[in-house]
Amino acid sequence: MENNFMNEDFILKNEYAKVLYHKYAEKLPIIDYHCHINPQEIYEDRKFENITQIWLGGDHYKWRLLRANGVEEEYVTGSGSDHDKFIKFAETLERCIGNPVHQWSHLELKRYFGYNGPLNSKTAEEVWELCNKKIKEEPDKMSARGLIKASNVEVICTTDDPVDSLYWHEKIAEDKSFTVKVLPAWRPDKAVNIEKPEYKSYIELLGKTARTEIKDYTSLKEALKVRIAYFADHGCCIADHGLTDIPYKCSYTDAEINEIIKAALSGQTVSAENCNKYKLAIQVFLAGEYTKNGWVMQLHYGCKRNNNTRMFNRLGADTGYDAILGSDNGANLADFLDACDLNGEFASGLPKTILYSLNPNDNAVIETIMGCFQEVSAISKIQHGSAWWFNDNKSGMEAHLKSLANEGVLGNFVGMLTDSRSFLSYTRHEYFRRIMCNVLAEYVENGEYAWDEEILGGIAADLSYYNAKKYFGF
Repeated sequence: MENNFMNEDFILKNEYAKVLYHKYAEKLPIIDYHCHINPQEIYEDRKFENITQIWLGGDHYKWRLLRANGVEEEYVTGSGSDHDKFIKFAETLERCIGNPVHQWSHLELKRYFGYNGPLNSKTAEEVWELCNKKIKEEPDKMSARGLIKASNVEVICTTDDPVDSLYWHEKIAEDKSFTVKVLPAWRPDKAVNIEKPEYKSYIELLGKTARTEIKDYTSLKEALKVRIAYFADHGCCIADHGLTDIPYKCSYTDAEINEIIKAALSGQTVSAENCNKYKLAIQVFLAGEYTKNGWVMQLHYGCKRNNNTRMFNRLGADTGYDAILGSDNGANLADFLDACDLNGEFASGLPKTILYSLNPNDNAVIETIMGCFQEVSAISKIQHGSAWWFNDNKSGMEAHLKSLANEGVLGNFVGMLTDSRSFLSYTRHEYFRRIMCNVLAEYVENGEYAWDEEILGGIAADLSYYNAKKYFGF
């Protein structure tokens, strides 16, 4: 029987899809406007000793699969050898039929190591040797910078705390030998999460960094403005908020927020009602600052984190113990966007905004809400962000694209991002582009959209690259 495994027409079901992908999408540069890559590793051009270091370190997608396959933690995040961890992963991957990690992994092996076969228990040793030979013989091509260049990446936006010195971004910008644009993105979660035990110490650090004594709402806002200006001077044009839930609508005064902040800084426990007031106030304020600076605001919500207390105590956050939150944020989202919109003196105070819910049931909710806040100031000013995290798979992407087509203007979507800590994850853009071209082609094949190669090729190229470039102003 013919073996079509991961061939050059992978996912592309008809001739329309093949034309759109191979002619218009495949070779375009990558704009990775949200990731968790460490800028220090980019500047220092980190070299890797073996495939496990590139592939399995910090990758909670793979860690979850290993645990589900009964692999001991020693070979997940523990002290097991890199060789044994790789073998355990290969043994696990052969069981993961239909899982996106199976497809991502094989795209990575194909694109970066030239391996076209399957990785499983039978081939594990062969692939281990092949990959490590290439890493050893071509260290410059397999380094952090080498992989970025090989992936045709044009822009990378990292994720950075307001107190970050942005030292490594400065060093990268000064290095004229590296032409990829690496920009910081503002992640103010620690200044928002007033209920966290570390809030008091964080605000003290924020004050020192901004050279402002933070003692109330007024001084907190001033400190945040100072740091926003600092980030803007370093090329930042994106803010990203990681939320469990969207704050619900409530009335508050600056005087109330002053007292809430003072209570938190004195070590008092802040009530749930006052936490909500504070979070609503500070995020509406920040949205207004983003508007003034021309930034894009990203809202990631709907994740319940660190569900396994025993393993959180052992391994900490971001180790594979997060899950989809099933609560309904729709009404709160609409009210929050409205509050931001009303916070403008003469026009909307709502910046360009990208919305991501971890709950796939929120697709149509997001799209109908964002339709209420579109305006002439920007084409598709409010965006439904790409299928995120647990939805970052073929069926999740297809559902997202088709839902956006149903309720919005699909041709204006800003496209894919990696949301990853791995230097090999740029093949996720290829994965998205193939799925996207196939969805467009399906509408043609079904007689729902006329075949016009120029128009559809332009849409495929826009969704792959040009829409993001225009939207963010890169």
